[in-house]
Amino acid sequence: MRSTPQRFHFISGLPRSGSTLLAAILRQNPRFHAGMTSPVGSFFNAMMTQFSAGSEFASVVDQAKRAHLLRGLFELYYDDTGKELVFDTNRQWCAKMPALMELFPGAKVIACVRNVAWVMDSIERIYRANPFENTKLFGNMGRSSVYTRLEGLALHDQMVGFAWSALREAFYGEHATSLLVIDYDLLTRSPQQVVPLLYQFIGEPVFEHDFDNLVYDAPDFDHELGVPGLHKVRPRVEASTRRTMLPPDLFDKFSQMTFWTNPDGSCANIIAPQPAKP
Repeated sequence: MRSTPQRFHFISGLPRSGSTLLAAILRQNPRFHAGMTSPVGSFFNAMMTQFSAGSEFASVVDQAKRAHLLRGLFELYYDDTGKELVFDTNRQWCAKMPALMELFPGAKVIACVRNVAWVMDSIERIYRANPFENTKLFGNMGRSSVYTRLEGLALHDQMVGFAWSALREAFYGEHATSLLVIDYDLLTRSPQQVVPLLYQFIGEPVFEHDFDNLVYDAPDFDHELGVPGLHKVRPRVEASTRRTMLPPDLFDKFSQMTFWTNPDGSCANIIAPQPAKP
């Protein structure tokens, strides 16, 4: 039996922005557990529905019991990991910070971000790399052209739009001091500098990571989505450059959504390039 209770932090932010890469790095630390998006977020929402207003059980599950049940969900799901510190990954955690901070005082949320135009470019690149697969990435949305696909994803209830909206909520919210924003490009260019800053933020002793020998893959999950290799992390952390495949107007439009480079009005912690001062 573990001598001390498990502790929890959370990985969130935008899709295609390094959350799986970050998890692959963190899991090298023998004290840590981290991975791709877990089902805990879905379980969390289902439980909230069952004991919230409108449910027949709402009147018999008080606030203290609700918090106890939700904490128990995390503890039971990760009990078999044998790790003292767990990072649970889900894009919705940025929109759940009031609940997380009450359930786990002292917990931190790490938000992985990237210029939104390159997020969209990455998703479009995956789509075009599998021309004979009707991937589930777009759900029931139209996918007739790059405009239909990507503008649909930017809607506030879709994959990119929801994550972006949740991130803005956390970035300007009352718990922003518990949020750390990490830019994908900086992480891939300078992991030796970025990762120790993350350790400092969560109050843990720095671990010597091997950024040339990462291991992470989820082939079964990716196959179900119809996107082979979606969560496969390359062994070496390194930056790459490429030409975008998006039309210029779409690239410019989505680039303007990159709000975290101007931190005015936010108390969030940011590891990202800042715009040059005039």
